[in-house]
Amino acid sequence: MKHFFIFFSLFFGITLPVKSLELQAPQAYMIDLETGVVLLDKNADQKMPPSSMSKIMTAYLVFDRLKNGDTKLDDLLNVSKKAWQTEGSRMFVNVDSQVSVEDLLKGVIVQSGNDASVVLAEALSGTEAAFAEDMTRKAHEMGATNTTFRNSTGLPDEGHLTTAKDLAIIAERTIRDFPEQYEKYYPLREFEYNNINQANRNPLFNKNIGVDGMKTGHTDAGGYGIVASAKQGSRRIIAVVNGLPSAKAREQDALALLNWGFNYFKNYKIFGKGDVVDVVDVWGGTEKTVPLVSSQSIIMTLPRNKRKDLQVKVSYDTPLAAPLKVGDQVGVIEISVPEKGVQTIPLHVGKSVDRAWFHQRIGNSVSYLLFGKHK
Repeated sequence: MKHFFIFFSLFFGITLPVKSLELQAPQAYMIDLETGVVLLDKNADQKMPPSSMSKIMTAYLVFDRLKNGDTKLDDLLNVSKKAWQTEGSRMFVNVDSQVSVEDLLKGVIVQSGNDASVVLAEALSGTEAAFAEDMTRKAHEMGATNTTFRNSTGLPDEGHLTTAKDLAIIAERTIRDFPEQYEKYYPLREFEYNNINQANRNPLFNKNIGVDGMKTGHTDAGGYGIVASAKQGSRRIIAVVNGLPSAKAREQDALALLNWGFNYFKNYKIFGKGDVVDVVDVWGGTEKTVPLVSSQSIIMTLPRNKRKDLQVKVSYDTPLAAPLKVGDQVGVIEISVPEKGVQTIPLHVGKSVDRAWFHQRIGNSVSYLLFGKHK
């Protein structure tokens, strides 16, 4: 068995100490979507009222119904008296009027319209209560199992609860499952309906940190919260804070969290999927050597000051005996960082090699035994 180590500290520059991050928010959570690494967890499984952040799930279900053909963007939906009377933030739809699904989506995402949410819920599931059950069911399918929705708006309702982690799961699924819809609607800065123009309530759009969504929330029971999604280069981070005493405190915590996530952590690409890790000798094959490739893309999210501690060990038998097929596992890549353990990735054959004719195998075997190499 052959082993060799690759040390990555040669490219490491200035050490930036990772400082502890102090947040006012009683619940907070942050994850790097490229690697799935959790960057911060502060009471992230503690149940809390999600307020209008619930509408991320409302919009997800609408996207899902559009995908399945259950509704279309230009479908006109009736505004019931119940929807028209719904309190809180509003799109200002008129009772007994008809509004397109697309306008209602914008009303939910940009204006946080409770009235728009109820119109969509009633049209797509018959009643708002039935739609809330659908929201809960879908959330649980995603893995957001600590979530229960009682309505489509996030207005105070006994048992309407989620967690910071669950909100991040729902946000991530929205981005992954409906990337085109996300890019079309969530970055909208304003929307006008019924001659009333309203700006997006997201306070982070103008902070130059790559925020392009997703949703704020506020109720007396839940405090001020936000689910924020930001992208810089190939990295996307989702951050959630909730339970804050003011809109200003919400903005400060969310901004501090995202800046910390981007500045103190970095994604280091070790190998891409299919990258050649090494070239090894083949015993008794039609080819003398064969490339070994990584079975998957290997990207590590690390604090910048841990870069120097990153180590990679590759292990495999040599020489390899023919025949070999593309995809055969012949070894492993081990990635290790202190305090994070060891991650093992299969090492595969990158090219098929047939078995050589008998006389060629005999000649190669003698050469390899005498000289340690092929003829």
